[in-house]
Amino acid sequence: MNFFLKCLLIIFIIIFHISCSKKEKITILENKDLKLQMIELYEEGYEAFLEKDTLFAAKKFNEAELIFPQSDWAPIAALMTAYVYYSDDYYSDAMYHLERYLKVYPTHKDVDYAHYLLGMCYYENIIDEGRDLKPLLSAKKEFEILINNYSNTEFAIDANFKLELIKDRLAGKEMYIGRHYEKSQKWIAAINRFKNVLENYETSIYVEEAIYRLAEIHYIIGLEAEAKKYATLLGYNYGSSNWYKASYKIFNKDYDLSEKEIFSIKEKDKKSMFNKFKKRFKNLFN
Repeated sequence: MNFFLKCLLIIFIIIFHISCSKKEKITILENKDLKLQMIELYEEGYEAFLEKDTLFAAKKFNEAELIFPQSDWAPIAALMTAYVYYSDDYYSDAMYHLERYLKVYPTHKDVDYAHYLLGMCYYENIIDEGRDLKPLLSAKKEFEILINNYSNTEFAIDANFKLELIKDRLAGKEMYIGRHYEKSQKWIAAINRFKNVLENYETSIYVEEAIYRLAEIHYIIGLEAEAKKYATLLGYNYGSSNWYKASYKIFNKDYDLSEKEIFSIKEKDKKSMFNKFKKRFKNLFN
């Protein structure tokens, strides 16, 4: 090999090493810039959130997550995207990002909070359970996940409180349908609804009325022994109940129970709901 070729080979090797060295430095710089850019996006999102610019804040948090998905900041940015939507009542957007978070980061330390926030999104969407039970049942599912899997967290306490309220609304739905069936003289359908309240919503405020309705219907269809069984159950468990007082008229038509008294029974039962929950979850009201 002549001198000229040796020189060319040496120059080629030097250029190759310089080129590789530059590529390595460029890669390190790009990674560093990427992380800094993600942090900047997160900070921009947080500032926008404080300024009540919900859509811009959510956009920045979402970008921060996507630009550096391997970072510890990514799941936090994903949660922040969901929260800023929730904070401004964009519930459908918040639910989408929370469900995505739970799929992408199932082992992240804040999974309990994600379930709680998702449950709250559904809870806030409960408008008329008579027409649409989905928000009610979805909220119930998320709160039950919290109570069953994260019972020692701060969110489980509030989830338990809201779950009881949800059960009351579900029981109320059953009672509404049961009363409709009773008025339509669909006795079996009505009985099944009222029994469902006793079996699945035994802590709800509607239990006393459900027992009363069962006594009433069984008496109407000629099953007097069964009617007395329910009336006895009502007296044994709710001896001071106004519904127990109302049951007197089932067996004694001459017993005077005015419409005003019946209305008073319903109103007192409604007012008792909050007092029962206040007693059960007294720590929340201190």
